[in-house]
Amino acid sequence: MATAHRQKKANSRMPERSVEIERKFKVDKLPENLDQFPRKEILQGYLAVTEDGLEVRIRKAKGKYFLTIKHGAGKTRVEEEIGISERQFLSLWELTGSKRVKKVRYRIPYEGSSVELDVYQEGLEGLNTAEVEFPSEEASNAFRPPSWLGAEITNDEGYKNRDLALHGIPKAGNS
Repeated sequence: MATAHRQKKANSRMPERSVEIERKFKVDKLPENLDQFPRKEILQGYLAVTEDGLEVRIRKAKGKYFLTIKHGAGKTRVEEEIGISERQFLSLWELTGSKRVKKVRYRIPYEGSSVELDVYQEGLEGLNTAEVEFPSEEASNAFRPPSWLGAEITNDEGYKNRDLALHGIPKAGNS
């Protein structure tokens, strides 16, 4: 998780908040030689999703477990991630019900960044997306995607993982 930190106000007792700056794209055709890149299987389930953009999820990836809280919309959102135990994950997993996403994530180097390509499974087959995280808004705005990335869907709520878990793949014209 690459995050930027908002500066604290002078004399403020508030801790810094982690901010995720990310752009997301559809991927219609997977890049060649995909098997040469590092990959990991990810299971994530949603405990809470609110209409104002708050989400609480749990995730398992490479034998590690996390509780993540995100808030906001668009390419810049608050994100806090906390490591949890396997026992805690399994206990909370039952509470996610059908609000789950399973995917394989490939990390593909590109011009000093990493493109995280997600190939979805179990009910979301056929959907592939890619995300790129940035240290600043300026870096995000300067990014020129590789040719294999398709339409940008950063601001399309239907392609947020929480919405995919709740509603499935957006129908053409609905997102």
